[in-house]
Amino acid sequence: MSASITLATTRRILNQLRHDPRTVVMLVLVPTLLMVLLRFVFNSAVVFSHVAPALLGVFPFVIMFLIASITTLRERTTGTLERLMTMPLGKFDLLAGYALAFGLVAVVQVLVAAAVSLWWLGLTVQGSVWSLLLITALDALLGMALGLFVSAFATTEFQAIQFMPVFVLPQALLCGLFQPRSEMGWLLNWLSDVMPLSYAVEALQQVTGGAEWTATLTRNLLVVLGCALLALALGAATLRRRTP
Repeated sequence: MSASITLATTRRILNQLRHDPRTVVMLVLVPTLLMVLLRFVFNSAVVFSHVAPALLGVFPFVIMFLIASITTLRERTTGTLERLMTMPLGKFDLLAGYALAFGLVAVVQVLVAAAVSLWWLGLTVQGSVWSLLLITALDALLGMALGLFVSAFATTEFQAIQFMPVFVLPQALLCGLFQPRSEMGWLLNWLSDVMPLSYAVEALQQVTGGAEWTATLTRNLLVVLGCALLALALGAATLRRRTP
């Protein structure tokens, strides 16, 4: 890997986003607006503090999946990636540049949503706020990595969106957001155990419910990070280098 090539890719992606204000608004503000809507739907700080931590991870995960899959697909279909792959840059240089660019956007997205939730909407956190930010940022990175991966299997933006019911919605339904995983049937419980979002939501619940950093919390973070890296590796495998 080359740091200069990776940073050049990062700058290119960020420059493209800078010229697409609607996408920037969606990336940064939509999770925050959804948290505000959720707070007034429940109209109770206690209920909001119970439900919000999980959604603080789910919302960035879903939005980063959509943006990353559609943006990467657009570059695949327009030939941008093919032209880049004819240049002397490695696959991981390219994907690392994407990951860094979207990762920076994810950090901004999470900071805005968390700040509004904590200091305006009344979200209470027993653990470290920095731990909360770390977990939610990893959730967003996981969504970004999965979006990069699934973009290889779509030929249109509509097809990219169709992957949501396959890669995103089952994880949102089985992650413990609507029903504790321990109370699910054995098959659903097993499925939730192999879905990375389950570990992210569990980590968020641990941080908001207790101040101690536990071994289980470390395990959950490593699982989410490992799945994100695996998705990036699989995404690199879908890139094909062609000679001009």
